[in-house]
Amino acid sequence: MIGDMKREVGATLEVEITAPTTLEFQIAVAPHPGASVTEALSFVLNGSPVSALEISGTHGNRIHKFEAPVGSLKVAYEATITGRTAPAPVTEYDMSMYLRPSRYAEADKFYGFAATEFGSFLDSETLLEKVSLWVAGRLNYVPGSSDPIDGAVDTLLAGAGVCRDFAHLVVALLRAVNVPARVVSVYAPGLFPMDFHAVAEAFVSGQWRVVDGTLLAPRQTLVRIATGRDAADIAFLDNHKGSINLQWLEVMAIVDGDLPRDSIHDLVSIG
Repeated sequence: MIGDMKREVGATLEVEITAPTTLEFQIAVAPHPGASVTEALSFVLNGSPVSALEISGTHGNRIHKFEAPVGSLKVAYEATITGRTAPAPVTEYDMSMYLRPSRYAEADKFYGFAATEFGSFLDSETLLEKVSLWVAGRLNYVPGSSDPIDGAVDTLLAGAGVCRDFAHLVVALLRAVNVPARVVSVYAPGLFPMDFHAVAEAFVSGQWRVVDGTLLAPRQTLVRIATGRDAADIAFLDNHKGSINLQWLEVMAIVDGDLPRDSIHDLVSIG
């Protein structure tokens, strides 16, 4: 049963630090009130454990930050989530912030275009479905096809991208037709190839509803990591000051039992 779902997620990373720096990781799952969560997170630099400062961000984002000298860093995270949490809360701040254009979801550049494509649909539920289907039909999922600094306009013109590009285009179009929308990084059981995944969330029928334009994983299994305006807020690794090379990344996300069936026509909240 969905309500009793057990999910196991995790990530291992190896990072070469070539100049002293400050690192910030967002790989730990967000708080899941009502669900049971057990987890373990470790940072080992040049063979010695590193203690990280945990910073609590907006929407439960958990940033793990520390100073790192030159060397080799190994990171390991694993978590088991049993049960589901309630849908994410909604605030007046959300209703304001997530209608605004942002760096990678440039809604202001889509106002005229979105009005032409979707202006005849008045309710947010219909807009969500139409935008989701439109993006899924217009973009091809092509690993390596986009640049990390590409925004929604670049993605539309290219006609291809990866999960973050799909999410940015969905978010930009929804904001352009006055539906609050944001981007979420998740662990995604069923995703292939396995990686950190990015999806969109839209405020529809009184709740945050998840949209995955890639259609690569069932939305009912997703586990929230970080939430924000766009990819700049949810990156799994940020490097400040120095220089690093990501040598290895492996992500794991599985569900106990069969994967649930998903339909793009259903309203689903991340739980």
